[in-house]
Amino acid sequence: MRDWKGKRYWLVGASEGLGRALAYQLSRCGAEVIVSARSEERLRDLADDLPGRASAIPVDITDADSVAAAVDRAGPVDGLVTLAGTYWPMKTTEWNAERLQTMCDVNFTGTIRMLGAVVPGMIERGQGHVVVTGSLTALKGLPGALGYGATKAGLVSFAETMRADLQDTGVTVQVVNPGFIKTRLTDKNDFKMPMLMEPEKAATEIFEHMNGDDFRKDFPGRLAAMLKGGRALPDWLFYKLVG
Repeated sequence: MRDWKGKRYWLVGASEGLGRALAYQLSRCGAEVIVSARSEERLRDLADDLPGRASAIPVDITDADSVAAAVDRAGPVDGLVTLAGTYWPMKTTEWNAERLQTMCDVNFTGTIRMLGAVVPGMIERGQGHVVVTGSLTALKGLPGALGYGATKAGLVSFAETMRADLQDTGVTVQVVNPGFIKTRLTDKNDFKMPMLMEPEKAATEIFEHMNGDDFRKDFPGRLAAMLKGGRALPDWLFYKLVG
């Protein structure tokens, strides 16, 4: 069990949904929580409502100046959890270049920009905790996930390399790959989402993972097992099934 009391954890992408629920989990355990997103009003409401010490720092992770200003305001932190993301369901036959670029800019490039602004300081201090939020869509290319799945797969690969490079530095790197979570993003889907989770349940899964030392958590377990099983199938069979 990790000791949370007095630790400063920065949650980027915390104004609603999963990030908001995780902020409450950490705050109740004694951590000082910094919440960030673009919506300053919602952030301040959240910070005021958290049971422990908390502050709100708005940031646009697609803007380098905004990230630099936020890092300067936050100061050194013990932990960083990257949760910011955007999503539109999209098939290749319904290509939307603007939305694809936005998903790449926010989910992948923006997250890496945030990591690049915080992680070097952790390395220099010889301590830190980084949690990267991926997705089960990173496990296998799925219909209708053009853009989103690719950005999450990129983040998982990025986290894997960070874990390998930083294992002897005092900086712990973890990755979480949740399935479907009921949020304003998944509300865009017009299909049945198996094993749909409430944000609070998903936040508990992530918090439990953060308390341990394992690198990766794919959840819910049954859905993750199904997707991993799909990876083991011959390509011709997998695409026939998902088609």
